[in-house]
Amino acid sequence: MKRYGRRTSGIESKARTIMALLEINDLFAFYGMAESLHGVSLAVAEGGIIGLIGPNGAGKSTLMDSIMGLTRTRGSIKLDGQELTTKNTAQIVRLNVGYAPERAHLFPFMTVHDNLLIGAYTARGKLERNLERVMDLFPILQTRRYQETGTLSGGERQMVSLGRALMTTPRIMLVDEPAIGLAPKVCGDIAAALRRLNQESGLTIVITEQNVNFAMSLASRLYVLETGRIRMSGTVEELKADPETKRAYFGQ
Repeated sequence: MKRYGRRTSGIESKARTIMALLEINDLFAFYGMAESLHGVSLAVAEGGIIGLIGPNGAGKSTLMDSIMGLTRTRGSIKLDGQELTTKNTAQIVRLNVGYAPERAHLFPFMTVHDNLLIGAYTARGKLERNLERVMDLFPILQTRRYQETGTLSGGERQMVSLGRALMTTPRIMLVDEPAIGLAPKVCGDIAAALRRLNQESGLTIVITEQNVNFAMSLASRLYVLETGRIRMSGTVEELKADPETKRAYFGQ
């Protein structure tokens, strides 16, 4: 387990560069004049799943927005060696980065079908194949296909959000708070779908979560984000073995 009270060691920096699809180094993010992220560094291996856990207001969504070019930043965000901080959001999406923000970002008066089509603007040639993939992953959306999205349950809206991100044919998918406000069974269904995507197609996934158990069920590595800083990181086993982390995040 790595604690981040000081600058990351050279050994840790070297480890981050090995097989990293997404690499973030010394990232600061700003909303207006307010600094929301303070020197965040992390790496995501290709084909892996990592979880960013922390309380509300820790900066998890800000980090996702920063990767997508939606905030003003200082530092480096690289996808397969390409610097993202010099690109706008449309250019980042065209690099096969899918983003599933909280379900409140859907268009409620549009149908499920039309919400999904919005995600396909960079992958028109694969539209039918991707639609079939989404419906296979979330069969309930086939039944709800021409229903207004605002009339769906919370879990169904989350499926639409994930499906819209998949319509871009992503190489890496950012998933923001997928379990928020959902019943345990629905959380299990969402987790199973994300696990299937990772295992069957090798999709790299980054998840932010307050629900630590949900994140643990999927991620091979967790980063603990607090007040805009990564305080520690490690495997699930390493974090659970740490008394301070157990008390704060695992209810012990």
